[in-house]
Amino acid sequence: MAPNDRQTGVTGVGYEGCDLDGFIRRLHRQGVTTLIDVRLNPISRKRGFSKAALAHALADAGIAYEHMRELGNPKWNRAGFGGSPGELGAARGVYAQALTGDDAHRCLERITETARRQMVAVMCFEADEHRCHRDLVLRAVRERFSCTAPV
Repeated sequence: MAPNDRQTGVTGVGYEGCDLDGFIRRLHRQGVTTLIDVRLNPISRKRGFSKAALAHALADAGIAYEHMRELGNPKWNRAGFGGSPGELGAARGVYAQALTGDDAHRCLERITETARRQMVAVMCFEADEHRCHRDLVLRAVRERFSCTAPV
């Protein structure tokens, strides 16, 4: 694929219910060239999804890996994402506030700039994006896109 033909933009991806090979195939089908891991602690009981193993497998597949701990959801706020509508709303509000900090702002800008040049996937565990903090990361990045250029 020529550089001019490369897809650009941002998408979200959860690895819940996936094996590593299927996950990487999915990324390739979506044209992903960079994966941003937004887990606070990038460890997993699921084989191949801890930071070092995942970074190595992605590199072998031609996909760049970057962990952005600054965009992780604090452990104490996670239960709300799986709770009732009220709990979900509260947890999303807490996380949205966390995205206003300087470290988070720098990460969001970096994702946005990368997504202007290539296809970026923002990754966490949860399959249901609305029940995951990455949904708010994606919204923030897409807002930045809309301020300057269409996604």
